Amino acid sequence: MVPQSSVRLAQGDDLDALFELDAIARREAGRRTYIARAVASGQCWVAADASDATVLMGYGVLNDSFFEQPFIPLVVVRDSARRHGVGSAILRVLESQCRGPKLFTSTNRSNEPMQGLLGKLGFIRSGQIENLDEGDPELVFVKFRS
Repeated sequence: MVPQSSVRLAQGDDLDALFELDAIARREAGRRTYIARAVASGQCWVAADASDATVLMGYGVLNDSFFEQPFIPLVVVRDSARRHGVGSAILRVLESQCRGPKLFTSTNRSNEPMQGLLGKLGFIRSGQIENLDEGDPELVFVKFRS
């Protein structure tokens, strides 16, 4: 059983834990730089273990990098915390921080679990971008907010 999580704004003290939970960050300096910038600019939220705030179970980033629209470019959940509501909790908090009538995100066509989660949370397909990852198009989703 995965412990309950609480989602909060990431802090500089979280960086090492963020790098550790993200497999890409463990091997790519560019990803670590991206995460550090998102934390420094107040664009990164973390899901922490409710009983131990130093244990991070996932994180997400919200910015306006998609044609100046609110966009979630990244949601990462620790392998052991997947399918336990952590991703949903992160996405809900990011949506609550959104200041526009539309919220965009994207995922690879091969990432069926994320597509399912987005559908469950009311996101709909909005388009497709080719040639980012060879043979695995990026699917764009939008959620219209009331």
